[in-house]
Amino acid sequence: MNGNTYFTPSERAMVVTLYKNILKVVGDSLQPKDTRWLKQHLAKAACEETLPRDNFGLNPIVKDMQTALIVTEEMGMRRASIMAIMLHGCVQRGAVSVDEVRSEFGEDVATIIGGLVRINQLYEKSPSIESENFRNLLLSLAEDMRVVLIMIADRVNLMRQIRDVDDEEGRLRVAGEAAYLYAPLAHKLGLYKLKSELEDLSLKYTEHEMYYHIRQKLNATKEARDRYIAAFIGPIEEKLKEAGLHFHIKGRTKSIHSIYQKMKKQKTTFEGIYDLFAIRVILDSEVKKEKMECWQVYSIVTDMYQPNPKRLRDWLSVPKSNGYESLHITVLGPNNTWVEVQIRTERMDAVAERGLAAHWRYKGVKGETGLDEWLTSIREALENVDCDNLKAMDQFKMDLYEDEVYVFTPKGDLFKLAKGATVLDFAFHIHTNVGSKCVGGRINGKNVTIRQRLNSGDTVEILTSNSQTPKTGWLDIAATSRAKTKIRQALKEISSRQAEFGKETFERKLKNRKLDYDEPVMMHLIKKMGFKEVNPFYQAIADEQLDINEVVERYVAQLKYETDPLQRAAEEGPVRSADTFNLRPDEELQSRQNFNSDVLVIDRGLKGIDFTLAKCCNPIYGDDVFGFVTSGGGIKVHRCDCPNAPQLRERFGYRIVKARWAGKNAGSQYEIRLRVVGHDDIGIVNNITSIISKEQHLMLRGISIDSYDGLFSGTLTVMVDDTSKLEQLIKKIRTVKGVKQVSRC
Repeated sequence: MNGNTYFTPSERAMVVTLYKNILKVVGDSLQPKDTRWLKQHLAKAACEETLPRDNFGLNPIVKDMQTALIVTEEMGMRRASIMAIMLHGCVQRGAVSVDEVRSEFGEDVATIIGGLVRINQLYEKSPSIESENFRNLLLSLAEDMRVVLIMIADRVNLMRQIRDVDDEEGRLRVAGEAAYLYAPLAHKLGLYKLKSELEDLSLKYTEHEMYYHIRQKLNATKEARDRYIAAFIGPIEEKLKEAGLHFHIKGRTKSIHSIYQKMKKQKTTFEGIYDLFAIRVILDSEVKKEKMECWQVYSIVTDMYQPNPKRLRDWLSVPKSNGYESLHITVLGPNNTWVEVQIRTERMDAVAERGLAAHWRYKGVKGETGLDEWLTSIREALENVDCDNLKAMDQFKMDLYEDEVYVFTPKGDLFKLAKGATVLDFAFHIHTNVGSKCVGGRINGKNVTIRQRLNSGDTVEILTSNSQTPKTGWLDIAATSRAKTKIRQALKEISSRQAEFGKETFERKLKNRKLDYDEPVMMHLIKKMGFKEVNPFYQAIADEQLDINEVVERYVAQLKYETDPLQRAAEEGPVRSADTFNLRPDEELQSRQNFNSDVLVIDRGLKGIDFTLAKCCNPIYGDDVFGFVTSGGGIKVHRCDCPNAPQLRERFGYRIVKARWAGKNAGSQYEIRLRVVGHDDIGIVNNITSIISKEQHLMLRGISIDSYDGLFSGTLTVMVDDTSKLEQLIKKIRTVKGVKQVSRC
């Protein structure tokens, strides 16, 4: 291809027309040498085939000129943006260097070209365009806000040009990107015309039949619709003028895309759309009178047309969280047609339209802190094309996503991390196992350490080794809380494994000496040796910080101390056995639990002894019981069938004393627990609790119910007088329909 054949005849004519139109709009901002220098480089690129046609066969120079015209006419952008659009392809292909551009056109043009080149390189990596991270990376790589505006204009132009191309798959891909990424950005910027065009063209390419179906319906009814809107507005205007209100009214029809979305959401046909017509009444009101006058308009409109109460949206009384204020009603107009009426003031409309209250978010487009303020400032600059804001816009640099970086895996997957994240952070972000075995990385093909910080757009490959394990020092390298948490978890697991190894080593030593492992004895020894937790103790054995043989000897001594009363007596004084138990003086013979002195008889007919009831078995009056002398000098009373009774008798028989209930239990109540199992039938719990509530001298203290596989299992805590009352209660509960088992815990 040479300079003579680079353009087709139609493209040549198009270039001339576009060139004239661009000069007409921005000619006053161009410098004398701009067009001459630009023509030289573009001609050279055409002759040397530096700028090939794209996948759709579009001529890149023609396409860039079309994009340049859009940014000038629709966005009011000037020299720097035009030059950047026309030259970025030459820079990307190496025909012109960035330094040459900077020298000839200035820093602004070079900066914009840098952003456009980075965006094109990003697309070459073919990441998932639907990813929210991709949108964020796209914007962060743009650096200069004008790059984002050029991207939107370029996508609008591309959508216009691919109508008749043969590449159906490519057209669908471009249409999908336009709907997901570029239309929401255009909407947020206040570029409503371009936003609607992107959405409508996207629908046209992806839902061809539906698009033409709706367009045909709209075209068929356009004249009637315009007449209808005028007829609907006329009476309202008269009434509002009679009320002395200052206002203006806008009438509109929804876009094809918006109508289609309504049809899908409401699962209805074109004829079933409520708000195909929309009327906006905008009042010129003082701030203190805004709400009053809006409701006055509401009253006038609803007096004339029947409202649908289900479609009232009051964001005057309680504005949306983003600050949006308006009053929306849907009324039944002439010919039984539903019309949406929005009532707001000039201030409310400015807030909604100019982005100060994020009108784009009201339409369902998500945004972020930082991006909101940045895009709002652009919108205000674009809407005030006659002021100096355009100059400020040309110099304004975007400081966006300063707290985030976006990096790729070698396969093209995109991840977001906090700024300052290292290779180690990224490794743990991918997977804990990858992070635990990380020994370094490779960024854009270069080997780096785990400490290397990441930058947006980096392609990062993690290097691992099976012999690698997490180190405590990694906590100082990791920058993200996620990585730090995973490192702590990994270190804890390593510590647990070492502790388990230490415990196994210790138990093996005991087995070799034919000694049994006694958990309580071991716990006492661990505390005596200054360890607050078990794992550090066993880890010290595994790390050989403690001599295993010395620990075994100390364990033997502790075991002898726990089980040999003579050994213990030598260390802590006289053994408090049942035979040597000292009674209190008569004046101190008073139970701590307010039991009558004749309720419990200890050993040799002694009464009034200071005793407590064991929590492990909860004995009550009437149970077979025994006493156990505690180290504190008191007696703890256990049931004879207590789960701990066999061990107490075997190891501490010298502390056991006889005990029995005697006399009458006058007014004392005891806490017991019952376990109830049965079918999970409706009302069964109410029936059980009803029985307890009807019984005299019974009190329900607590209930816990679990249900699974059609069965329920519950624990009841009840205060009772004695075993006879308890037995009666158990019998009555067993009579409840659905109860299968009742037992005392």
